[in-house]
Amino acid sequence: MAKKNVILINRELSWLAFNERVLQEAEDATVPLIERIKFLGIYSNNRDEFFRVRVATLKRAVKLHKKVDEFMGENPIRLLDKIQKAVIDQQLKFERIYQDITTELHKQNISIISEKQLSTEQGGFVKNYFREKVMPILFPIMLDNTTTFPYLKDKSGYLIIKLGRTDKTKKSKYALIEVPTDVISRFVVLPKIKEQNFIILLDDVIRYCLEDVFPNFEHDYIEAYNIKLTRDAEIDMDNDLSKSFVEKISKGLKDRKKGQPVRLVYDSQIAPDMLDFIMKKVKLGKEDNPIPGGRYHNFKDFISFPNVGAAELSYKKTPPLKHPDLTDQISIFKVIKKKDVMLTYPYQSYDHLIDFLREASIDPKVQSIKITLYRVAKNSNVVKALINAIKNGKQVTAVIELQARFDEESNMYWANKLQEEGAKVIYGVPGLKVHSKMFLITRKESGKMVHYAHIGTGNFNGDTAKIYTDHSLITANKHIAEEVEKVFTFYSDNFKAGTYKHLLVSPFFMRKRLIQLINKEIQHAKAGKPAAITLKLNNLVDTEMITKLYEASSEGVQIKLIVRGICSLVAGIKGLSDNIEAISIVDKFLEHSRVFIFCNNGDEKYFISSADWMTRNLDHRSEVAVPIYDKEIQKQLRANIDTLWSDNTKARVLGSKQNNEYRQSNRKVKVRAQEAIYNLFKPVKN
Repeated sequence: MAKKNVILINRELSWLAFNERVLQEAEDATVPLIERIKFLGIYSNNRDEFFRVRVATLKRAVKLHKKVDEFMGENPIRLLDKIQKAVIDQQLKFERIYQDITTELHKQNISIISEKQLSTEQGGFVKNYFREKVMPILFPIMLDNTTTFPYLKDKSGYLIIKLGRTDKTKKSKYALIEVPTDVISRFVVLPKIKEQNFIILLDDVIRYCLEDVFPNFEHDYIEAYNIKLTRDAEIDMDNDLSKSFVEKISKGLKDRKKGQPVRLVYDSQIAPDMLDFIMKKVKLGKEDNPIPGGRYHNFKDFISFPNVGAAELSYKKTPPLKHPDLTDQISIFKVIKKKDVMLTYPYQSYDHLIDFLREASIDPKVQSIKITLYRVAKNSNVVKALINAIKNGKQVTAVIELQARFDEESNMYWANKLQEEGAKVIYGVPGLKVHSKMFLITRKESGKMVHYAHIGTGNFNGDTAKIYTDHSLITANKHIAEEVEKVFTFYSDNFKAGTYKHLLVSPFFMRKRLIQLINKEIQHAKAGKPAAITLKLNNLVDTEMITKLYEASSEGVQIKLIVRGICSLVAGIKGLSDNIEAISIVDKFLEHSRVFIFCNNGDEKYFISSADWMTRNLDHRSEVAVPIYDKEIQKQLRANIDTLWSDNTKARVLGSKQNNEYRQSNRKVKVRAQEAIYNLFKPVKN
């Protein structure tokens, strides 16, 4: 059991500090302008998900009067207050950064203008655009005190509209319009004037044309303000034994769309009577943390901000590189038969993985393919390769996790598609989320069945592989492949957990094995031998694992942590964690890979994994960590980690103050790890 009263940073507050680092990228003047505005979109999208999931959980706890202080580390009511303060502070910073960026964009001949800034010619263009593209998909709803307030969808932005008269001879009318960004772009690029580009938001296109929408109302002024509601995204699973798991997920998805409101964001300029009207109608009180914001909401759309203007306003393209061993017109099976291969995305091409599955789908020696699918791309080439394998007579088994948050509908679609084509589909494991990233290809060679295994840190998703840093190990190592087969056996028969000497598998053995590895480092430190641990994670939260790292530090084990997101461990406390250093890197690519390195008295042990060090990953999910045995791949992995650790440009120090200070370095040479790693993979020119 983990010790009580462990010094920890609350996970929610640590997450807010992480999103602050994303906001820092939007503020960073060295980041290209278009990328800065996209970081505002990423920040906004992150925050939306935080409210849908984490804040919603806290609000449930308050309503149910649960005693949640112990596992959350803080009283939920006090924690909600802290979250509210932090979010409002960040929102003010967000608005300032947005204004700064728009000013800088204007200097670069890109002007984001409102409906009040349109010239006569631009106004005519907007009117035509509105009539042709917008008006046909716009459906206003009139509001009053007697009618039922319409359902506000999560993820959608709305304009609340007031039709009034200055002489007060008529009662004001109210209306609601959903901004239809699910159908057309949020951004309308207007005709250039000389060298100047002009962009207007769809919200302002609607504002400009409101008189066309409401021609029959007696008013002499119109006001329109943005509002946005965020809802609880938790899926409630009922206990009806007569229903299949798929039916329960389907019902849960429908119920999620009607989830309880957890946040209202509104234009801070809105009239108080309009705000009170909305708050009453959506049944929110002041204790429900309404967030005053700027003129625009749903900034997640800014992730798709149009790339107009000069090329230097966006990041320089870094096309994925070919793996030196996987050249054209060579069988990948022949390569893997001789040696392990590790692919590192997005520096190296994800196409190699598709090529391998495509080759397997037509190879007459291949008997079967088994794969885990957690999040797949919208137009998935992985699934296409699996369907092609079925058509070529291969047996395909797909373990599809239907509870991959926010990807449930997509996964149900692909599950049905694969089933229709003849695949055996397994819907995860009851009580566990299947989060491992594996496939297993079985091939008949010289009368014997030979396995080729993939274990990775990221999803089988060609879209995210362009922006997420991840590792994929492909191996024919007999010991590893046999244990991967055991994991797939467990997925089809949950009573056969298996035993493992090589893989670290949760929820059965990973925690225990990791503790054993840390204990070994403690023993070495006590004996005066080299003792060190290097961890690269998305999140470090689990109390028992943090306690163990504190113990290791106290005994002299040197620990380096690279944690992108939540880090509940506090580094640098004298006598407790003064041998622990922790940094976080937020940059062009999203750091997603998990790597564990243990010194082992100089004979280092390397693992890559799908698992973070969170209770959910170690105890409530099926996760796999695979050892890296190939010495060349170990060198490659060490070079990657050392380069990340040497970053003095995008690395922030993770400390108790959570103020995201950039790492100070005495080195004269600036190191930006992601650029340096890309250069590591570039072929050496003769």
